[in-house]
Amino acid sequence: MNFEENLKKYAKLIVEIGVNIQKDQELMIRCPIEGAPFARELTQYAYEAGAKRVYIEYNDEELTRMTYSYASNETLSEYPSWIANGYNELAERGAAFISISAGNPDILKDVSPDKIAVFQKAAGKALETYKRYISNSDVTWCVVSIPTLDWSKKLFPHVDAEEGVRLLWEKIFEVTRIYEEDPVRAWQEHTEALAIKCEVLNNKKIQRLKYNAPGTDLTVELPKDHIWLGGGEYSTKGTYFVANMPTEEIFTMPYKYGVEGMLTSTKPLNYGGNLIEDFTLHFKKGKIVKCTAKKGEEMLKKLIETDEGACYLGEVAIVPHSSPVSASQTIFFNTLFDENASCHFAIGSSYPINIKDGATMDKETLESKGANTSIIHQDFMVGCKEMTIEATTESAETFYLIKDGEWAF
Repeated sequence: MNFEENLKKYAKLIVEIGVNIQKDQELMIRCPIEGAPFARELTQYAYEAGAKRVYIEYNDEELTRMTYSYASNETLSEYPSWIANGYNELAERGAAFISISAGNPDILKDVSPDKIAVFQKAAGKALETYKRYISNSDVTWCVVSIPTLDWSKKLFPHVDAEEGVRLLWEKIFEVTRIYEEDPVRAWQEHTEALAIKCEVLNNKKIQRLKYNAPGTDLTVELPKDHIWLGGGEYSTKGTYFVANMPTEEIFTMPYKYGVEGMLTSTKPLNYGGNLIEDFTLHFKKGKIVKCTAKKGEEMLKKLIETDEGACYLGEVAIVPHSSPVSASQTIFFNTLFDENASCHFAIGSSYPINIKDGATMDKETLESKGANTSIIHQDFMVGCKEMTIEATTESAETFYLIKDGEWAF
């Protein structure tokens, strides 16, 4: 099947399975400026599916780099309220949101980590209400990707630009199941398989997870009434959607104060246009008490200093080492892909949907149940083929979730 046909299948999949657009629903698409042609494909399918209005917000990472280079810290600390208010308004009206995560992993490597931290903190605070709609699944949303020239060069430095983009498109189509005879059916079967694993683990009522791998020796307690999710989920309005494409994980929340030991990253973390590599985190009573990194250590420290909750975990996610993303044998330098090649954690806010009745709880109640709250939620990868994860249930049963990097149940 030719590229144009695959592109249309990809756009259709995102609209119909990703955000599952409903009749008379609004849609916001966030897209790099290089992705304008693909944004048009998404828009076409959204209107054909009955969307009321489609809005596009383009971003240009070169202009972002200029802003960081020339704007003062004071300016960067003032996030435009009209942008935040616009997102809040759309979320209140029940709009769907598609975010295209694609860009140069090194775009901000020469920018002061202080400036990036100032802006990220300001954005996190300003968009806190909107992010609450997202984390509660009050709206349908989906994060996807497309190749950009600079990103393709990073992944495939030894081929010409056009060939690099083509190769990255192939990787994206492969891990999002576009090459399947019927991608929609393939996704339905895939999400059903993940749902079965979630059901098994929810019935087990796990109390504690024990991680072991090179550089990782970690114990993670889980709160009572936690919920495992994966694949797709239902919004609070009853619409089924898939928040990430690709997705290979099942995930839940840790007990905020129940993490002990150390863990070591296995893939680079692309944060704010900077790469943080080969880092180790040490935990005591849930809190990160020490961090080191071979590259990007200052940026890592700024990240975990964002607010009080940024130095605690908010998510634990299980991914087998043989996932299609891992089998592609590519480090994407993009968390959307790399987190689906590897078991991972997130520092910062928990998803309220990962605990019984969490979507109806305020911050104080969530914290009292053992959930972490923060203005950030940042995934990072720790999985490898040597990883073992052993679970202990409330009834003291023990069993392996992961053994030698693969599902063990």
